[in-house]
Amino acid sequence: MARTATRYVCQSCGSVQAKWVGQCPDCSEWNTLQQEAAAVVTPFAAKHSLAGGGRVLELARLDSEVALPARASTGIAELDRALGGGLVPGSAVLIGGDPGIGKSTLLLQAAGRMASAGLGVAYISGEEAADQVRLRARRLGLAKAPVALASATSVRDVLTTLASGRPPALLVIDSIQTMHSDTLEGAPGTVSQVRAAAMELIRYAKSSGCAVVLVGHVTKDGQIAGPRVLEHMVDTVLYFEGERSHQYRILRAVKNRFGGTDEIGVFAMGQEGLEEVTNPSTLFLTARDRPVSGSVVFPALEGTRPVMVEIQALVVRVATGATPRRAVVGWDSSRLAMILAVLEARCGLSLSTCEVYLNVAGGLKVNDPAADMAVAAALISALTEIPFPIDAVAMGEIALSGEVRPVSHAALRLKEAAKLGFHEALIPAGGAAVKGMKPATFRALGQLVDHLTGRA
Repeated sequence: MARTATRYVCQSCGSVQAKWVGQCPDCSEWNTLQQEAAAVVTPFAAKHSLAGGGRVLELARLDSEVALPARASTGIAELDRALGGGLVPGSAVLIGGDPGIGKSTLLLQAAGRMASAGLGVAYISGEEAADQVRLRARRLGLAKAPVALASATSVRDVLTTLASGRPPALLVIDSIQTMHSDTLEGAPGTVSQVRAAAMELIRYAKSSGCAVVLVGHVTKDGQIAGPRVLEHMVDTVLYFEGERSHQYRILRAVKNRFGGTDEIGVFAMGQEGLEEVTNPSTLFLTARDRPVSGSVVFPALEGTRPVMVEIQALVVRVATGATPRRAVVGWDSSRLAMILAVLEARCGLSLSTCEVYLNVAGGLKVNDPAADMAVAAALISALTEIPFPIDAVAMGEIALSGEVRPVSHAALRLKEAAKLGFHEALIPAGGAAVKGMKPATFRALGQLVDHLTGRA
């Protein structure tokens, strides 16, 4: 007779252990292992071969004609941009973000606009009652939108209800951690329940052609709670970034099977919900009426969208013997340490006895290596107290040898800068020339130091 085995699954990383321990040996989280029933293994199942007994699959050629998927607009241009042009029928989208960031507000606005456009929309809330969602819709001006609304946590009830009628064009599940499948034991939110509920909803999306949007909770590290396999199961993963005390929100695509990644949509939280920001460069630039030392504009590239970002640096000398502090907001602290080392070793600037503070204005997080030159220019300007030109931008990647390397899509970045009124560009040698922009090219970081300090 088959014996039922038990296992312990970590609710943080999904690792499986044979016995319970207080700390997960894989992710080092405490008290995250929960007991689950393992699959029943019989001697017949262990010895049975899978080489026969199944159906023969029809293998297609790689060069077969494939039509591009049709997309449905959500009625929100910034959301469509992050999705790659709109919702693809039959796709599964996972959206995560901190509590109170605006996930439910954004999806309710999209659901209301799609329903008002004549598309079928179903909104299933597992965290709020139906009346609470109606009150929010009234505040957003969507009280008359024909959205099918329900409050449920059973996946069986949801799929049974949807199977009784015509499949909607959009199904919103808020949130996936509250859904429960009665085919498995365990409380909602556990690894097995999240995986099973998501699999059933994704299977419904693929079979019916309905686009399913799942809302996911995030951990204290900003990652979507539950196993990372949930991100592999869906077609698109979106993260909602921003501070609750700040009115601006950034919707970033980190995975998209039907479009490019790293696309962003920018929103501003207003009295009537989330409002689109069509020109995000104005958000990340402070009032630039006079030159200020340590302030440099960098033409960043978020997906296919160029965005002007202001890099702010402050250099303060400390007393002899004190340990200088390095504080970074919106950039990689390890990359800042590398830039400081190159400035000191290759350019002769004394920064080891200075406290260095670096900030990306507007709350944007920059991961582009092309920002190296802008950061270096901001540090040089802050150290020498020589203001950077107010109508200039800087970009370029810096090597450990002090060489300044070209960046990708330089012409696209500079065209956006010229459109916003910038006239000078500090770029690597051999960079693209753009009408209206006066280039100043550099092959080494030392040439940039000489240019900014007037020693050229």
